Amino acid sequence: MDKPKKRVMIGILGSQLDAGRGAKRWEKWRPTVAMHQQTDVMIDRTEILHAASHQPIAALVREDIISCSPQTDVRLHEMQVKDPWDLGQVYAALFDFAQRYPFDTEHEEYWIHITTGTHVAQICLFLLTEARYLPGVLLQTSPPRRQDGSSPGHYGLIDLDLSRYDQVAVRRQSELQEQRSQLKAGIPTRNTAFNRMVDELSLIAVRSSAPVLLMGPTGAGKSFLAQRLYELKKQRHQLSGAFVEVNCATLHGDGAASALFGHVRGAYTGAAQDRAGLLRSAHRGLLFLDEIGELGLDEQAMLLKAIEEKRFYPVGSDTEVQSDFQLIAGTNRNLAQDVRAGRFREDLLARIKLWTYTLPGLSERREDLAPNLDYLLEQFSAQQGQRIHMNKEARDIYLRFAASPAALWSGNFRDLSASVTRMATLANQGRIDTPLVQHEIQRLQRDWQALGAEPATLQTDSVLNKLFSEQQLAEMDLFDQTQLETVISVCLKSASLSEAGRTLFAASRARKAQSNDADRVRKYLLKFGLQFEQIRAAVQ
Repeated sequence: MDKPKKRVMIGILGSQLDAGRGAKRWEKWRPTVAMHQQTDVMIDRTEILHAASHQPIAALVREDIISCSPQTDVRLHEMQVKDPWDLGQVYAALFDFAQRYPFDTEHEEYWIHITTGTHVAQICLFLLTEARYLPGVLLQTSPPRRQDGSSPGHYGLIDLDLSRYDQVAVRRQSELQEQRSQLKAGIPTRNTAFNRMVDELSLIAVRSSAPVLLMGPTGAGKSFLAQRLYELKKQRHQLSGAFVEVNCATLHGDGAASALFGHVRGAYTGAAQDRAGLLRSAHRGLLFLDEIGELGLDEQAMLLKAIEEKRFYPVGSDTEVQSDFQLIAGTNRNLAQDVRAGRFREDLLARIKLWTYTLPGLSERREDLAPNLDYLLEQFSAQQGQRIHMNKEARDIYLRFAASPAALWSGNFRDLSASVTRMATLANQGRIDTPLVQHEIQRLQRDWQALGAEPATLQTDSVLNKLFSEQQLAEMDLFDQTQLETVISVCLKSASLSEAGRTLFAASRARKAQSNDADRVRKYLLKFGLQFEQIRAAVQ
């Protein structure tokens, strides 16, 4: 049986309501003190925030709390606020307190007292609690009908619906931007679809504990994003346990259920001792099941029960165990097709697909090559303790190739990471030059060819035939046909003219303060009498 959590009250000193001297102060209802006079609740620790000028009142309130509740640990915190009615100052001071405070949600519960302090302070406490910077519930107290010291009044744990102030909304927007940046590890990505997905995930991460399903090709970054989501949730005190990652493709036979759900000694031949299993290791944390489509049907049924009930049977046990974990699942398969083929349980898919996102492969995010290249170089430099950089010519050559149709990126970001690691390792005195980049490009092409990968073809010849007559094509240089085929290929892959421009000019746009890539593509197409919409309509 779990040990009861300690109860912690956090509140602001009421300079008027909590004030009082002499014996008569015990006949007056003082909210902070009165809460410790309640006969049906025990406060283990009380944190009182106060202005410097109210130190004498705070000290007396502390003494009075201890006198009526000796078991309570009372701590005073001085707030640096010049104007208690200035929303920005008060919010900043309380936000800083919340950031510094060592919350322990696994062993403590927090009651945020909003009866005392200015109305501005009460609003700020509400907003910080609603945003989970203060991971607790709101506490409101009220006086008894007769203030003669015979009753401590009333209290209640409540929820409020207060409108936001513009200044707070601006600060909250800044915090949301920090959340999005954290999910991207600070990488300034440019892909519209990816950024839109991250924006939504940054909200879901702090508002929902439901499972998340990340789909996409191998190497698209599902594991990386799951780790960042865990770190964001933990920062918001929503998780206190570990991040547990398992590739379900590595689980086979009898060992699959044992690895996930644990087993008891003697459950099968070779089970010499009890095993907790990965689900229990993820208690109060986050479990990332990559390639969930590789799980067997029996394990899928056990997982469904564990997700819904937070309880399950270890292999060979007649006694249920519990684990309160949050789940992120990853797959590169079409699970809906697997359901139709009888390889995946329909009820499990229904349970994990509430929040479903498809991560685009690197070939669909060519405009993000430059920022990811910089990130990987900085990461390698930090790990090796040596600054690695590319000269301008080498960088331009690499990015030009990386953004071209000749770069397949069949392994997605794993290919890019491996490529950067090789160049950084071979760099002479930490400097990646042109010959090294050219050698790496040849290596990448050989590797892709060895795997049987070929550049994707979109039948651009047939599109050209639809867009131009035989006579027009006969009068067009082969150079122009080849270049135009590449541009058309990118346009057919892009949802908009702007997206096509970002892909085609990924390298050069990184060096410009302002760029109008869509206009550059539009003007190029007009040289041949073409329009973006006309090209897309030609393949319908």
